[in-house]
Amino acid sequence: MRNPEPGRPPRPNDLTLANWDRAPHNRWAYQHISDFLPTVPIASGEPMALIAADTGLDLAALTFTDHRGDRVNAAAALDGSWTDGFLILHRGRVVFENYRNGMRSGSVHLTQSVSKSVVAALTGILHQQGCFPLDRTVAAYVPELAACAYGDVTVSQLLDMTSGVHFPEGMADPVSGIGLMDIAVGWKAAPPGNASPRTVRELVASLRRLSRPHGQEFEYRSMETEVLGLCIEAAIGRRLADLVSELIWRPMGAEDDANFAVDPEGYAIADGGLSASLRDLGRFGLIYARDGCANGRQIVPEQWVARTRVGDPALFPDRYRADRPNGAYRNQFWIADVGAPVILALGVYGQMIYIDHQRDFVGVKLSTWPRAINPAMRIDVQNLMGTVAEVLGAD
Repeated sequence: MRNPEPGRPPRPNDLTLANWDRAPHNRWAYQHISDFLPTVPIASGEPMALIAADTGLDLAALTFTDHRGDRVNAAAALDGSWTDGFLILHRGRVVFENYRNGMRSGSVHLTQSVSKSVVAALTGILHQQGCFPLDRTVAAYVPELAACAYGDVTVSQLLDMTSGVHFPEGMADPVSGIGLMDIAVGWKAAPPGNASPRTVRELVASLRRLSRPHGQEFEYRSMETEVLGLCIEAAIGRRLADLVSELIWRPMGAEDDANFAVDPEGYAIADGGLSASLRDLGRFGLIYARDGCANGRQIVPEQWVARTRVGDPALFPDRYRADRPNGAYRNQFWIADVGAPVILALGVYGQMIYIDHQRDFVGVKLSTWPRAINPAMRIDVQNLMGTVAEVLGAD
């Protein structure tokens, strides 16, 4: 197959719904979601300039401590972690920017669950406007969901993923949890004879089981964000992509249109459907690094950002403590250590926004790992970011 764009990998001839998000096909697919899946645009506006800073940062000369406790080279870590884009912002300036695998400035890349953090930022804005109370239940916003397991879950519980709804996040099961969601959003074909729901709304309405009382503990479930998105659209009467454009993307000075993949009903896939450019994800990170401000304006309420940084480790069960012994989850962001100033937006296959507000530091890494989840590699990238932040210093 002839490559129409020199330097950019061609579309795999055998790309299918079954393999597009798996290696090696994800190396192409994550930068071309709109070429084979339905999407809706998130319009940009007048861009906020990002100025380069000459700090002399040399990743080839920098080492950090990896998950084994060994000192490793930062540049080699990028080489070995299927990097597509890597960006460092310090004090609002570009310190390091690197593109690989055919990606370039302006390319958009699937962010997977980083999408959740953007939807949470939108929630904070709407809440401050007084049109989206957090103590209201799902049924209050979407009456048709009153009979399902999410009916009496509050928006606050969705944000912190503390509902008791039974929805396993296992990646491999096509007939439960995230496997059903992949079918409902149109990312995977249903197995022969499978009568599972074919839209997000239908899937939510079909859920009936509880694993525990609501509010008792954190459990990572992408469905919480999908339900949050349904509530937002019902409360405001507008599509999620248009709200993100109007209230986040344009105000923060995004320079590139982003997009949301949509389900067969046209509903934006809130938990993982956002594709955006490297620099615009950096701009989004600046909002949280700077108490909700970016591009000379308050975009997300300061109180919302402050609340996002403070999680409750008592809600964090043991199964999440192996690599986050003092961790928490708040407002659709991960807190690796409740005693540290760092929050993270994370997505499978190696997507990360690392935000340290004390150092006015934002790091973004877009990747296409061969495996969806790789805790060791995630820790290494996180430690690399932390080391670069320390080298650059506090604001």
